[in-house]
Amino acid sequence: MVMSLTRMPIRWKITILSFGIVLFAILIGGIIIIGNTIETKEESLGEHALVTGRTVANLSALKEGLTESEGWNRINPMVERIRTVNSSDYIVVLNMNRVRYSHPVKEKLGTVSSGKDEGPAFAEHSYTSKAKGESGIAVRGFVPVMNDDHEQIGVVIVGNLLPSFQEILLEMKNEILFVLFLTSLFGVSGSWLLARHLKEQTFRLEPHEIVQVLVERTATFQAMNEGVVAIDKEGKITIINEKAKTILGLHGDYTHQWIENVIPDIKLADVLSSGEVAFNEEIRLGSTLIMSNRIPIRVDNHTIGAVAIFQDRTEVTKLAEELTGVKAFVDALRVQNHEHMNKLHTIAGLIQLDQKEKALNFVFETSEKQEKLSRFLVNHFKDYSLSGLLLSKVSRGKELGIEVAIDEQSRLNEYPPLLDKHDFVLILGNLIENAFHSFDHVKREQRWIDISITQNSHFCTIAVEDNGEGIPEDKHSRVFDKGFTTKGNKGSGIGLYLVKNIVGKGLGDIEIISKQGEGTSIVIHIPMAYEEDVYEQTATGYGSVID
Repeated sequence: MVMSLTRMPIRWKITILSFGIVLFAILIGGIIIIGNTIETKEESLGEHALVTGRTVANLSALKEGLTESEGWNRINPMVERIRTVNSSDYIVVLNMNRVRYSHPVKEKLGTVSSGKDEGPAFAEHSYTSKAKGESGIAVRGFVPVMNDDHEQIGVVIVGNLLPSFQEILLEMKNEILFVLFLTSLFGVSGSWLLARHLKEQTFRLEPHEIVQVLVERTATFQAMNEGVVAIDKEGKITIINEKAKTILGLHGDYTHQWIENVIPDIKLADVLSSGEVAFNEEIRLGSTLIMSNRIPIRVDNHTIGAVAIFQDRTEVTKLAEELTGVKAFVDALRVQNHEHMNKLHTIAGLIQLDQKEKALNFVFETSEKQEKLSRFLVNHFKDYSLSGLLLSKVSRGKELGIEVAIDEQSRLNEYPPLLDKHDFVLILGNLIENAFHSFDHVKREQRWIDISITQNSHFCTIAVEDNGEGIPEDKHSRVFDKGFTTKGNKGSGIGLYLVKNIVGKGLGDIEIISKQGEGTSIVIHIPMAYEEDVYEQTATGYGSVID
């Protein structure tokens, strides 16, 4: 039975419940109405009894008969005619000795009444009372009988039986049936329409199906390795899973709270107002750096909320560290392998030409240059990922016929507080690759790229300069736009866009000096000190282009 009730379609549940409520309301209302009807009937019967009693009490024949010893023979027929005319159930006339001079039962004529509520009537009081008899409950009116000298000589008692509950129902049966018909018609129709509307609003899912979806969704959100935060159209949190609380250092239940009061920097309200999607954007939440995707929630082309899915940047970059480092070293090994093969061929040729001394000098010179470069990188850069990247770029430059020089004053002992080695690998990798590509359509004898990385207590400065093709003047304002590229089909248009975002994250700035046909110089300044209040008031970086 429980299972069948649980699985009952919501349309039938609402219809039965609504109709039951309507019937219950009709029942309560009917009881109140019938109670009021009985009360009104009682008052009406009481007034009617008093009026009839006064009519009988004022009869001259009645007054004369009460003074006779067997006056009931004269009084009773007369009273019965009046009772019939006034539709009373009974009329009893008593003298001052409580002897019955009129009664519907002839055998009781001349007998003494023993009623308990007749006392005030013998003290010249007119009133009504209720009494239960064999025929039911009666409303009785008591009227004193006064002679011409204003002396009381008897009492008239007029009784009218109250209709029973069943009799009143029978009297009102037509009205009751009409009301039941109307309420049934409109109640069932309204309930059915309401149920259909609710069904459409809940995507035609039954309650047990909605419960199942909610349980599965909640379990899925809690099992995700990413933080999930969702808000409704008013900006209040509807979902925040445990992973999100762990990443953000939150504790407790934050549902139905304003997102600005809990996570003010996550920018979900911006997505709600703009309706635009934001993918793979780095956001700093206090001291935590996250990688975030923010997506508006739309139903029928209306934005009803927004959701943010994010990961701690440190977790995201664990894999990036491996991929970036491995890629840099693989490139370095590939280039070095190619370079060493060329050198081996040179050495083999010198030996075959019987130039042993030149071959030996070539070996010493080559090994000395390579050792000097490796020693320089290890001593001046604390991170092997960055050293490996620079080593691979120098070797790649030799392969392409481009001289890649690293300034001897370059040094990097520590990273700026808002950036890490992955950010530096991405910045340098993109800038140097852009410099390589700047020679794609340039034919000149000397082709060079100069790299400089310096730092002091205030700033870290990265400079990459080349004598390549340069940037056309009409494209200067677009170099940082996502998707913009000067490489044609070979470019993705994402390099400088990512560089700009990372520099902005580090509260730095970019300066580009470029002239078409002469080359490009890119200089980045990143502060070595971080203050949270300064960060909150600073935009996400900027770029400038100087001809």
